[in-house]
This record gives sequence, structure tokens and C-alpha cells, in this order.
Amino acid sequence: MAAEDESRVLGDVPTGLLIGGSWQDATGGERFDVTDPSTGKVLVSVADGRPEDGIRALDAAAAAQESWGRTSPRSRSDVLRRTWELVQERKDDIALLMTLEMGKPLAESHGEVTYGGEFLRWFSEEAVRITGRYGVNPEGTGRTIVSQHPVGPCYLITPWNFPLAMATRKIAPALAAGCTVIVKPAELTPLTTLYVAKLFEEAGVPAGVLNVVPTTKAGALTEPVLADSRLRKLSFTGSTPVGVKLLQQAAGNVLRTSMELGGNAPFIVFEDADLDAAVEGAMLAKFRNIGQACTASNRFVVHESVADEFAAKLTERVQALPIGRGTDEGVRIGPLINEAAIEKAERLVKDAVERGATERIGGGRVDRPGTFFSPTVLDHVKPGSDILKTEIFGPVVAVSRFSSEEEAVRIANDTEFGLVSYVFTRDLARGQRMIELLETGMMGLNVGVISNASAPFGGVKQSGVGREGGFEGIHEYLSTKYTMTPSPFA
Repeated sequence: MAAEDESRVLGDVPTGLLIGGSWQDATGGERFDVTDPSTGKVLVSVADGRPEDGIRALDAAAAAQESWGRTSPRSRSDVLRRTWELVQERKDDIALLMTLEMGKPLAESHGEVTYGGEFLRWFSEEAVRITGRYGVNPEGTGRTIVSQHPVGPCYLITPWNFPLAMATRKIAPALAAGCTVIVKPAELTPLTTLYVAKLFEEAGVPAGVLNVVPTTKAGALTEPVLADSRLRKLSFTGSTPVGVKLLQQAAGNVLRTSMELGGNAPFIVFEDADLDAAVEGAMLAKFRNIGQACTASNRFVVHESVADEFAAKLTERVQALPIGRGTDEGVRIGPLINEAAIEKAERLVKDAVERGATERIGGGRVDRPGTFFSPTVLDHVKPGSDILKTEIFGPVVAVSRFSSEEEAVRIANDTEFGLVSYVFTRDLARGQRMIELLETGMMGLNVGVISNASAPFGGVKQSGVGREGGFEGIHEYLSTKYTMTPSPFA
């Protein structure tokens, strides 16, 4: 990838705050640097929002709410559709931008452009399909009307690991439902969101409907916004501890909330599984996005009769993964997002090995500039190891063994999280039992990738509340009103 392409794309990114339809400096003029994790070098600096800026963004969103809420569904649909078309036109630039600020391989960034863009197209279609119902009450004395209405101004907090998809997955249904929004992108990867906001403007989104406020002081900016009675909805993707704190703050105004939180996904391989398919699924479920995904498989729970073969096949595949800067051709493993991610992976691997795990490959930092961690396979991971309880968010496989279906289910459910599970088996009845028994909001049955814009994404237990995507996604931004009228024949 030519350096001039990188400079051109970075030069196209607006670096201010988008408030009320204009790009502005932050209060006080503060800015912060966004760095390339593969080199540690600064890419560009952006405006650093302050609490006053968050309230100004809410002022703009509240002022635009009535007009946008009354805009025809077709008009809202057209804005989303035009934005999707612009994303397709600029797909190469958006992919490069994501690779520069987040580090993922360019091929995966192109995949995210497709995936993230689909939320714009999907919800452009859902905007014109918001329905209610009309019926006779059981007594026959009246008529029941049920209608759907936008909940109002929304505050959307996005994570750093999927800079495009996590923004479009929240913005698209909110705008489709008739809600105005304030987006707080992740401090580590705000550039893609800022760029896409510019595309929304080109597509004709009215001033104040979409506001974007990057900041390095997330808590200070967020707290007064959540405390303001004009805000009606919070959507957050991130860690469970932060989500719990936000839920506590949201309770003050009884906000509608959607929370997509932590995960600890089990990847269960039964004795009858197609091992080649299971290994292929494992490569996708573990190493997509360098393991930095809430859907990444965290615990590989493999039947004792096939565990040695599975671990050997997987190790062979992992050993062949090319490591490097995401812009380099053929790279599969880019850098972790920052130094803290490296330290976490090192700590988890060290603890597992000290407790008796076998290190088949990898296990530490890669000796090169940037924050690279070697793809790692740990076998015979013992119960009680921290890596079995903690979301890894890195390219580390942790293999443990089971002897019966009941034990596999017990191990899989032995966590406070319940986002996604993966199951590989040729037994159809067993697969159906796993749907019933595994305590997760999503499941991949003989597949290693489950995310799709047309499907409801979300978890149970401490993995969150609400759903994003699918028919269900737009209802997170709608309130239901029931009206009773007299019988026309009374």
C-alpha cells in the first residue's frame, strides 16, 4: 500500500466534532492523537470533546428530534440507502482507514466494509416496514390500536475493534426508527466514524440528526448526557464493568438501554465432529480480527478422544499464519490494539502455563515495532486457569478436554457471560440439544462466524440486554403506544 494513499485517506477525514450539522473545535480547543498500532506512529489528531460539547450535541439532537421523527419512512430509508451506496463507492478508502487506526489486516477490513455496510442497507429496508396493529377487544366494546414511535434522542457508545460495523449497527436502526443520535466513538479508533459521518452528510442527513463527539474523557462527557432528561436511549458496546456502571447511571432517568457486553465463548468439539471443519471454524472464530472480538472463541472444549488430533491440526494452521502490518499483502495477524492488550495476553498465558498447560506454539510478544503478539496454542489448560474465566481479546487458543456431553455443557455454562457458543457435531439431535442447553444468546452450529445484519445479535446473563440487527434491531429504538377507541357500532 503506497504511503501517498495513506496520506490521502487520512487527509479526507474530518477531525472536528460534528454538532448540529457543522464541524467544530472542542471547547477549549483540545485535541488528541490517534496512532497506528502496527508502528506506534501518530496518524492524525482529532478534537477532544468535553462535557459541554456533549450537552451541545444533545441540544442539537433534541432540537432535530421532532422534525426527524415526523420525516416520512421513505425519506429516512433513502438517506440510509444513499449512505450505503457511498460506503460502497469509498470501500477501499474506508478499509484502509480501519487498518491504519485499528491494525486489522486489509482483507478483514474489506470484509468489515461489507458487513458494516449491510446494516445501512438492511435498516433502510426496515424503515418502511415499521408496523402496528388494529383489532377488536375481547368484549367487543372497543377497538385496539397499537402503534410504534421513535423513542427520542439516543446516545450511542461504540468500541474500537470494529470501527465501521459497530457504528452502523447502532446509527442505522436509530435513524430508521426516527431517532436523532449522539455518537461517542472509541478514543482508540475514532477516524472511521468521523469519515462515515461525512458520508451521512453527503447522503442528506439533516443537521442535528447525527452528532459525533470523540473524547479522551469518556466518563466526564457521558455522565451529564445520561443525566439530562431529554435523552431517552443509551446503546453501549464494550466491557461488562463499564456497562454495569452505565446501567446504573441510566437508571436515574429510566433510559431505554441496549448493552452488548463481554463474552467468554465456548467452542465445543464433540467426538463425532468433522475435525477439518472444526479446525477451519476455529481459525475463523478465534483469529478473526486478531482475536479482538466479543464473539471470538475463548475456551476450546474438545472431547478427549479427538483432542490430540484437533490440537495438532490447529497448531499446524496457526504456525502458518503470516504476521505483519495490516497493509502488507497476505498478512493474517496484525497488531493488538495497544500495550495493555499485550500485557494482558502475556499474563493469561503465563498463568495457564504455570498451572500446567502445554505451550504448543507462540506465547509471547513478537520482536518488531508495534504491539504484536504471537499466535498461540495452549493445550491441556487446567480448570481454574485465569484464561478460562477472562475474555482474552487476543490470538490465543486455550484447549481443555471433556469426556461426556453433560460435562461439556457444564463447562460451557460455567461463566457469568452468555454471548455466543460454537458447537461442532454431526449429530443433528445433539445439535438441537445444544440449542436448548447452552446459555448463550447466539450459537454457531458447525460454523465459525455467526454475525449477520439480518440476525439479532446479543447475549444473556452478563453479556448484555437487547438485540442489534435483524427485525428485532429497530424495535430497540421504538416505543409502543396502545390506544383504545369506542366501538364504531356502539
